[in-house]
Amino acid sequence: MAAQHDAPVLGSRSGMVLASPEQSKVEQLRAACEYFDHSEEALIQILHRAQELFGYLREDVLKFLARELALPLSRVYGVATFYSFFSTVPKGRHTIMVCMGTACYVRGAQKVLDQFRKALGIELNQTTPDGVFSLRTARCIGACGMAPVVVVDDEVFGQVKPEQVKQIIKSHR
Repeated sequence: MAAQHDAPVLGSRSGMVLASPEQSKVEQLRAACEYFDHSEEALIQILHRAQELFGYLREDVLKFLARELALPLSRVYGVATFYSFFSTVPKGRHTIMVCMGTACYVRGAQKVLDQFRKALGIELNQTTPDGVFSLRTARCIGACGMAPVVVVDDEVFGQVKPEQVKQIIKSHR
């Protein structure tokens, strides 16, 4: 008879044993918790590792971490949703970030953002149904001289006009 593990069955509603890639991720996450001695002070580092492993912070992953770290789920969820670098929803293959800092905003960032929402058919902090694009904003990316600025993955677009949005999307399909 196979050994039974205490690991939660992440991603399985049936309670069946997971395929090895998923179980490996759980074990790697458990190892990260052990590395940090199950310390609440390391919650942010452990959440980073969870997001690296799973792509985003799924509810079952947050529950697992709450149990592993002996923390209330509300504490883990609060940290995961407070910081903008964590995501509790699946991310697209490409992340579109529209800078909403003062310089970008006064030079038309809201119109650019509205055009992205319209062209992609999604709202802010959502992912397109095909999983290709996620739409986010940043308070400031530090490229004020190029305002308004859009960043797609690591590619920076400066002085973006709403009529350029469709071409930016097309170039990343």
